[in-house]
Amino acid sequence: MHEVPGAWRRAARGAGLLTDEGSPVPTIFAEMTALAARTGAINLGQGFPDEDGPVEVLEAARAAISDGRNQYPPGRGEPELLAAIADHQSHWYGIELDADTQVLVTAGATEALAATVLALVDGPDDEIVVFEPYYDAYAALVALSGARLVGVPLRWPDFQPDLDELAAAVTDRTRLILVNDPHNPTGTVFSPETIEEIVRLAHRHDAVIVTDEVYEHLTFDAPHVPIATVPGAAERTLSISSAGKTFSVTGWKVGWVTGPADLVRAVLAVKQWLTYVNAGPFQPAVAAGLRLPDAVFSGIADRLRAGRDLLGAGLREAGFAVSTPAGSYFTVADAAPLGASDADAFCRELPDRAGVVAIPLTAFASPAHRGEYATLVRFAACKRPDVLAEASARLARAF
Repeated sequence: MHEVPGAWRRAARGAGLLTDEGSPVPTIFAEMTALAARTGAINLGQGFPDEDGPVEVLEAARAAISDGRNQYPPGRGEPELLAAIADHQSHWYGIELDADTQVLVTAGATEALAATVLALVDGPDDEIVVFEPYYDAYAALVALSGARLVGVPLRWPDFQPDLDELAAAVTDRTRLILVNDPHNPTGTVFSPETIEEIVRLAHRHDAVIVTDEVYEHLTFDAPHVPIATVPGAAERTLSISSAGKTFSVTGWKVGWVTGPADLVRAVLAVKQWLTYVNAGPFQPAVAAGLRLPDAVFSGIADRLRAGRDLLGAGLREAGFAVSTPAGSYFTVADAAPLGASDADAFCRELPDRAGVVAIPLTAFASPAHRGEYATLVRFAACKRPDVLAEASARLARAF
């Protein structure tokens, strides 16, 4: 077959999914999920829960389907969801938004990120600063936009950035500073000093801050503090979140962007040519979810905290060194105490050796920084307690 031209090659190369011969390869998630299926291993690799979310949210979706809400929703999103997102930001964070101009519904946070990057970046002279290791879509989207990715490493065990390295990374070429907080894959929550420095640098270099806050309700030690609440940040910050992680409905793909009306309008100008609209009957269901009592949200975080603690104890019992996450679905462990020198090889051997699947942290980093994560492994704690207990027992027996 002849070589297929196009921008796909740039995206694949950015994500580290292109061989030296120019052929695409599957993501590490697809590879490890297939390995779990082949070996019967417990899959603690990909970050999706194995239980459904609040029954009120599920019933609202069923009702919407039964009521015939199955056609195209409005381009910006269903009015009730736009209003619920605005009310959510006001209730939890004191952020006041105009639901008609400052909120946009998207096909999950990934489309929100894609539309934002493509809307606000204008070619190879632009740079996007990200924190490494990063959610794998970031590198692909930056590459697809034609911009240059500039990574700021987060280091074991606390995964906070060095502020001098951050200041050196942000320049007048920086168009976007992309912040994932709480952070995937490390589970860290950025310190107030880091957040304030991001805002200072954005002002100094006239950059836009883009925040990926999909784990906003899954923090364990303190409530989430959006960057948009920091003085001076709101006028240059686009905040992105979604329903998938909070309500355990990752397959619904309902996300949103909020921020200044002119920036949201720019994102809409691109988003309308991607999915156009999505998830008609799920939008009113997510609106119902966002209006649930506060106790439902705290209960969701409590369950994830219990999973974090159960998995962390099991990993330590097996001999790993463990970085205790402050949020998200994930726990990062160091396999070096078990004799590992290559996280990628370790994770490929783990299903046969222990009956558990995990992801090497090197899959989330650029070639320049992969060496810093050579023995680090990410486990997903968003599983039932019995599943985490069994995975822990298998690891303990293996090591």
